[in-house]
Amino acid sequence: QVQLVESGGGSVQPGGSLRLSCAASGIIFTINDMGWYRQAPGKERELVARIASGGSTNYATSVKGRFTISRDNVKNMVYLQMYSLKPEDTAVYYCSARAYREFWGQGTLVTVSS
Repeated sequence: QVQLVESGGGSVQPGGSLRLSCAASGIIFTINDMGWYRQAPGKERELVARIASGGSTNYATSVKGRFTISRDNVKNMVYLQMYSLKPEDTAVYYCSARAYREFWGQGTLVTVSS
């Protein structure tokens, strides 16, 4: 099993920044890709960004240039730095880790509102 715990969500005004963190534990040596997904009210969960064990990344078009995903394989952490936040970024953000299957954290709420 892999356990994932997110932190760093909160409320911010448009144009603001937040940094999400995700701590992985358990059979972490089996983890390949890690990522961040989000789910807004009434919408399906969508990919925000993923990062491979070697460091290659991919982003949703809507967040390119504003969000940066990174991981620390020593600390077993993955981060999502978010800049220039928009109201449409409001969602519950979930950390994911792909091992023999996909594991998910419990989610952290990000609210962007004036």
